[in-house]
Formats: sequence, C-alpha cells, structure tokens
Amino acid sequence: MTEIDANIDGLVPAWLTLPDIAEELGVEVTRVRQLVKEGQLIAVRRGENSVLQVPAEFIKDGKVVKGLVGTLTLLRDDGFADDEMLEWLFTADDTLPGTPAQALRENRGTEVKRRAQALAV
Repeated sequence: MTEIDANIDGLVPAWLTLPDIAEELGVEVTRVRQLVKEGQLIAVRRGENSVLQVPAEFIKDGKVVKGLVGTLTLLRDDGFADDEMLEWLFTADDTLPGTPAQALRENRGTEVKRRAQALAV
C-alpha cells in the first residue's frame, strides 16, 4: 500500500474506498483489507486524508473482476511494485485494444495474462 503519484492517479478513471468495495462485494471491510493484504486487490493511499482506495474497475457485478488476481500474481512475480502494476493495468495498449484493466472487465483475461507473462522474458 503506497502513496499514489499524480501520473497513476490520472490514469485510473475512478476509485473506491475500502468500505465502498466491501459494500459492492457484500462483505465486511476486514475481508477487503484481507484481499489487499493477500495481493488480490491493490489499494493505495490518496486524497487529502490519505484514504486507502482501490481502482473501481477492479470490481464488477459484485465481484473482483475475473482474471485480476492471476494477473496481479504474474506481475508481482515479474517484480512489479503496486504502483508499477497500476500503471501497466491502466495504460492503453493498442494491441488489446484499450487498457489491460478494461480487457479484464470485458472478460479478455487470457490476452492480458499473455502480455503479463511476456513481460517476464
């Protein structure tokens, strides 16, 4: 959980606080904190009060977006820090098209994982 820099903050279209995520997922805030701790979600401190927030695109239809956890694991295994993962997920890739985060939301996780694996080479 790192402080967000302006570049990444500008890439991510919308953020949710941990209580917002808990409400979306229908779980307690402690469970959301556990998901962050386990690396299944990325939370960063942002805003005036340095509140922990998660990109809104990571949640869809009351669940963590399919393929996100596996993608985060691949990126982490490639040595990416949280801020680098966010930058990669929210930077447009013409070959997808769109951003990896958008592709995951559109159930194109195989393509995203293929690109994440290629980063390790």
